[in-house]
This record gives sequence, structure tokens and C-alpha cells, in this order.
Amino acid sequence: MRDVSILVPGKLHEHAAKRISEEFRLVPLQAADPVLLAGRDASAIRGIAAMTTIDAAFIDALPKLEIIANFGVGYDAVDAGHAASKNIMVTNTPDVLNEEVADTAVGLLLNTVREFARAEAYLRAGRWAREGGYPLTASTLRGRRVGIFGLGRIGQAIARRLEAFGLPIAYHNRRPVADVSYAYHDSLRGLAEAVDVLVSVAPGGAQTHKIVNAEIFEALGPDGIFLNIGRGSTVDEEALIAALAAGTIRAAGLDVFSDEPHVPRALLELDNATLLPHVGSASRATREAMADLVVDNLIAWFDEGRVLTPVPETAGLAAVRTG
Repeated sequence: MRDVSILVPGKLHEHAAKRISEEFRLVPLQAADPVLLAGRDASAIRGIAAMTTIDAAFIDALPKLEIIANFGVGYDAVDAGHAASKNIMVTNTPDVLNEEVADTAVGLLLNTVREFARAEAYLRAGRWAREGGYPLTASTLRGRRVGIFGLGRIGQAIARRLEAFGLPIAYHNRRPVADVSYAYHDSLRGLAEAVDVLVSVAPGGAQTHKIVNAEIFEALGPDGIFLNIGRGSTVDEEALIAALAAGTIRAAGLDVFSDEPHVPRALLELDNATLLPHVGSASRATREAMADLVVDNLIAWFDEGRVLTPVPETAGLAAVRTG
């Protein structure tokens, strides 16, 4: 065991916690709250492993902190900019969940367009025997054009799958992606106007906060399908509810929400909204691989002064030993 204390605030995947306890001194904390550090030796903490908010105040309360290992690809809950300013490494868990999330996105799209979940509920309620076949769905995937907002690793995995369905793909990013043949749109509105399926895989953060709004739904149009497999904060949920209720767009499939696990009652009551409880990467195999990457980053940092998957804000940092 290394002579290094790793703080685990709140809940962490049990496989990650077990490995940390075997490799380091694991220090549990109820939550990432500086107040809860009272009476503890904060200067003994050199690393954090977390799947919760790590803000600037909490970072500042740990004077010897070197690394924050975030469980998840999205790391908007971690103040990575502040960490970088203090020479603190931040890591996340990309790649190991790409295919699982892409599979979920395709399943969510099919469910949204063809109403498979509702059709199953119809059968289980005995309505097939009593009333005959499930009503023909108003929508189909055939002949549709797909736009992907956020053509990163997960976005490209989704694009490959939908390309195999025979659907043309376009995308919007801050800049074009090299070595892809998909049509690029330099604005999200332009992408929405060009397609009738819009899949959001965009990360959270100030730049994307509520960027998918009423203007985007108007551009997508009355036959439009909106999917969000990225971050709930990227969508103006009130505008989405209004667009679904008014028929501004045909339907939406959502795996993420702005205030998880709380989903607006108005969304729950809409028949044209397909809703999942943030299960994009939620298989045992994938979550365990994410847990391993959290711990492998910690091991690499304290053994070799490097990490496997730094976030962009801290990718250029070198190890500075504080302990």
C-alpha cells in the first residue's frame, strides 16, 4: 500500500473504492463540503476520487491536493479551471464507455420513433388480446436525416451505428473534425434546420448551458425528433416541454435531465417523450471499467508522475510532489 491518502467524498463505485482501499489509504467523507473537514488532517489528503461536485472552495480546503480523479466522462461538476490554476491534475474516464453509450443512444432513438416501450406496455396490459394490434406509429426512422451535436468519441460511435442504418449524418462542433466525411454545420441552428433527428452528445458547462432552446426546436420542425444522451444542462427543459406539447417537434428521447434525479412532472405527462433514468453507460462491465480507470489514473500519478486520461484544462501539468 502506498503512503498516500485519497479522499472519497460521498458515494463512489464500490469497485473503485475497493481498489483504492487496497492501493492507498482511503479517507471517506460524507460529502465534498469543507465544513466536514473540521477536525481532520486536511493536509494529509493528496488525491480525490469522486463522482460528485468538487468546487473551488473544497479544492482550496486541501492544501496538499495533487489530483482529482473524476468518475465519468463529463467533469463539469469539477472546477477544472481552478484546479489547473493550482497545478492540480484532473482526470476523467473517457473511451471505456463510448460503445455502451452509443448503443443506448440508438436504442433510445428506436424507442422514441417506434414507441416500443409503449407497445410492450400495451401487450402487458392485455390490450392486444382485447383491442387488437397496437396502433401504427406515426413516425419511422426510414428516410430521416441525423444531426449530431458534439461529434467527439461518443458522437462518432453513434454516427457509425446510424450510418449503418442507411441514414445520412451531419454534425455541429465548435470546429470541424478531421478525417470524417459527415457534413459540417458551423451553427447548431443550421444543423437543426438541415436534419429531422437531432442527437445531443454535447458536454455540460457554461458554454453549452441551455444552448438547445426554443429557437433550435423551431428549426428542427414538426417532424423533428430530439435526443439527449449528453448533459441535461445543455437543454432548456421548459422550452422542450413547450415544443413537445405544442407539436413544434414530434418527439423527444432523453437519458439526462437538468436536475437529476428529479424529472419535471410536465415531461412525465407527455406521451411523446421517452425517458430513461441516465442509464447510458449503466452496465456492470462498463461501470467497472470506468472504476478501474479512476484508480489506474491515481496509481500512474503517484507512481510515475503522469496520468492516463487528463482533462484538457490540466493536460499540460507535470507532477509537483506536495507530500
